[in-house]
Amino acid sequence: MRVLVVEDDAAIAEVVRRGLSAEGHVVDVERDGPGGLFAALEHHYDVVVLDIMLPRLNGYDVLKHLRAREVWTPVLMLTAKDGEYDQEDALDLGADDYLTKPFSLVVLRARLRALARRGTRARPVTLTASGIELDPAAHTATRDGTTLTLTPREFSLLEYLLRNAGVAVTKTQILENVWDSAYGGDPNIVEVYIGYLRRKVDAPFGAASIETVRGVGYRLRDDAPRAT
Repeated sequence: MRVLVVEDDAAIAEVVRRGLSAEGHVVDVERDGPGGLFAALEHHYDVVVLDIMLPRLNGYDVLKHLRAREVWTPVLMLTAKDGEYDQEDALDLGADDYLTKPFSLVVLRARLRALARRGTRARPVTLTASGIELDPAAHTATRDGTTLTLTPREFSLLEYLLRNAGVAVTKTQILENVWDSAYGGDPNIVEVYIGYLRRKVDAPFGAASIETVRGVGYRLRDDAPRAT
């Protein structure tokens, strides 16, 4: 899941970023309203966590602009305000949920999963290809009925490949969607994790579903042949 957090409190933003990243989600953080609005308009996110009291452009106005531009990404409003009229205003403007500070990270994660399910109705709830089935909301993956034990990063990589099944994706695309756009480490980390996935997803099943596309990147076959 790719999440945009628009929060001017650096401590809260970092807690949320670390908590979601630990589960394998890709998290982008913006610190003011214009930055958050630009990011939400220019990039695809599964859900947006949006503070109301933001510098330069408040969360209400960010939300108004998004809905006026027909950007229907699910939005959870995060704020110190807890009055029922603030909640009413947020929901009337098109917010999908509302959480007040201080908040439980466990509850936040659960609500974001629920919003992601609700907001991706055009996509299949369960992603499937080559006998692999992955449920992003339940965070489960199987192949031919056998449970796959994956780390959060491996799970996110497999999810990205499944969402693009049959399409060759580059290392840069993988880094931006499975790590994040600001990743500054060795890009060969992609090769390392592709190797991890092959050992867990292909090798035990005698399959070769994750292909290397020379000069491009990698592709998950829709119907991979069994190795002989």
